Amino acid sequence: MFRVGLFVVVSAANSPVCECGRIRSERCLVWGPGLSPAAVLPVRYFFIQAVGSDGANLTLSPGEGTFQVKIRPLDAKEHVRIHVPPPLDRGDGSFLVRYRLYGTALKGLRVEVLHRDAAVAKSPYSIRGGCLVSPPPPPDRNSPCPRLAPGGRPMQCPAEEARAAADFEAFPTIDLRRLREEVPRRFANRGGLVHYAIIDNRLYRRTLGKYTDFKMFSDEMLLSLTRKVRLPDVEFYINVGDWPLETRKVDAVPVLSWCGSVDTRDIVLPTYEVTHSTLETMRGVTNDLLSVQGNTGPPWTNKTDRAFFRGRDSREERLHLVSLSKASPELLDAGITGWFFFRDREKQVGKAPLVGFFDFFKYKYQVNVDGTVAAYRFPYLMLGNSLVLKQDSQYYEFFYGHLKAGTHYLPVRRNLSDLLEKIQWAKDHDAEAQRIARAGQAAVRELLQPSRLYCYYYAVMHVYSERQVGRPARHADMEPVPQPDDHAAACACERGTAGGEASTRDEL
Repeated sequence: MFRVGLFVVVSAANSPVCECGRIRSERCLVWGPGLSPAAVLPVRYFFIQAVGSDGANLTLSPGEGTFQVKIRPLDAKEHVRIHVPPPLDRGDGSFLVRYRLYGTALKGLRVEVLHRDAAVAKSPYSIRGGCLVSPPPPPDRNSPCPRLAPGGRPMQCPAEEARAAADFEAFPTIDLRRLREEVPRRFANRGGLVHYAIIDNRLYRRTLGKYTDFKMFSDEMLLSLTRKVRLPDVEFYINVGDWPLETRKVDAVPVLSWCGSVDTRDIVLPTYEVTHSTLETMRGVTNDLLSVQGNTGPPWTNKTDRAFFRGRDSREERLHLVSLSKASPELLDAGITGWFFFRDREKQVGKAPLVGFFDFFKYKYQVNVDGTVAAYRFPYLMLGNSLVLKQDSQYYEFFYGHLKAGTHYLPVRRNLSDLLEKIQWAKDHDAEAQRIARAGQAAVRELLQPSRLYCYYYAVMHVYSERQVGRPARHADMEPVPQPDDHAAACACERGTAGGEASTRDEL
């Protein structure tokens, strides 16, 4: 599905431009995990905030090509492929810089940020303190050094993940013997389960059920995590199907799922969509959580003031959206692009042509309606600069608890009976609608940073391990899940310190 290649960002002709005079290069702000050797992520990233001659942060784009970024090894004798696309203009005076290493920089990196050949902020930045590696380790590096202290503080991970804490309230202890007996018996025929064990930081698994192809997403995230931190020995089940499984309120067993609901007790992980987006950033041509931030369409005032929806027929309310659209085209443009669940109604409802996702943001308002479970497009819609109208739902993703209806998005009744009314309200209260859209965008930019994703997985694994009763084990029917080979990652695990002892500096 993904191909390695050059990722090109094209600025829209009608992107917002600030008529704010000269940028003060030395007063601009540059920050983020991509400037620290402690951030070993698939794609490193940092931010630039443009500051005007009056000393105030810009709130509109200063235009394409405002900043240039050059990254090279500190040691001129090292030859490392580093992909550095142009900074993504986020349209609000800030820029997102991404870069991916395809080799090892043993001495570190030099990062230059320039505006019209003038150094920006404290540029150039030297990222020292040990070798910086491309994501996979060499094949003989099976047990990386521990890099993340308990609590995950070196990457500014939250002291507690509220969603995970709430999920684990139902499981003060996790009896592994009972887990091994009950989960396969109750859930193996419900779709797809993967039984995992992490022993000595090596990953093992067995599959249960007919539909387990999506194990590739859980595999790649767990492998990536074990390349970056030393995890405790732990044994668990991941549900790779759509629907959460555990409906018991008493005597429940913990199953890890990508989606939760008010009627179930599953422990929620970030969705496979969000996970894969993070791992594959800048390695293909599909949308990801970073690239969407630089492709949010025209400025608010130039957007079409209608609500927009395109999607499959995976829930009947989506068909109702089309009826509402036909009745009130001045408020809503909705269409079904693929038919699978309600094929007998295709002729009646009609089929709309596919629309590129970035073109969604030509509209001021985005309608988010559940699919089979929570609509996994929701985080992408929230990262745009459009107002999201979200259907009330019993389903949720791991980050929903941080968002507040009316503050970060507009809520809509489950049956969509107030949708047109809410769209009209947004049209009549344009400034307030824009304020909600900006608040939602800012919140999700923070919540869905790649570093936060790793923090969440790390927190779930640690809380789970602390509640295990019994010894995690690699069972006879489990196969090892090998790390990918990458001989370009030449770093040894242990790093010498000034005193000659191995470094235990924390990294993620």
